[in-house]
Amino acid sequence: MAYIYAMSDIHEELDLFKETLSLVDLNEGNQLILLGDYIDIRIQDLSILYFIKELQEKYKEKVIVIAGNHELMLIEDIQSQASTFKDPTLIKWLKGLPYYYETDTQIFVHAGIDEEAEEFWKWGTEDYYFCSKYPHTTGKYYKDIIAGHVSTSTISGKADYHKVYWDKQSHYYIDGNTRVSKTIPVLKYDTVSRKYSSFEKKKQKDGSFEWKEYTIK
Repeated sequence: MAYIYAMSDIHEELDLFKETLSLVDLNEGNQLILLGDYIDIRIQDLSILYFIKELQEKYKEKVIVIAGNHELMLIEDIQSQASTFKDPTLIKWLKGLPYYYETDTQIFVHAGIDEEAEEFWKWGTEDYYFCSKYPHTTGKYYKDIIAGHVSTSTISGKADYHKVYWDKQSHYYIDGNTRVSKTIPVLKYDTVSRKYSSFEKKKQKDGSFEWKEYTIK
């Protein structure tokens, strides 16, 4: 049995990210896939990038890091000299981040793909689309699509909704509007049962909090 975990749109909430990582088991054949927007281009505290880069180097193929539109904007600012950031090692790592990660049954991406291209989506989707697609898409596709970029509160139409959003067909959205909600949704996938789950922090009688896993259905 192996699990795939996914998180997205951390937006520089490093302490919150570290706390949420307690839900992720990277033993055996498990993987963690990060779907972009680790920084907030308005603030640019890049400590989250160093942390994620070190995490990926520690676990190698177990941690997959995908580019989001905020990472692309930072690269553009560096190239135009609008940003004075000059760490060549981190810049090289940023430029090498992929736009998507694919399994036999899933596509992990920051914003989305051109679904009208059907099975030729890799060639039919322009680079900017992977990171900046808007609005979101719902409905049936031949693979599950796991994305961030658009907050689940926006997709659900509920201002206080910050959990994983499933459209009951092929799309799972996991941007929990972290800056506002102080929540980073975790999508967990069981590669054997092919079921998805997530976690919710529940307050206990003594005032403490405990994470509870629930099946998405």
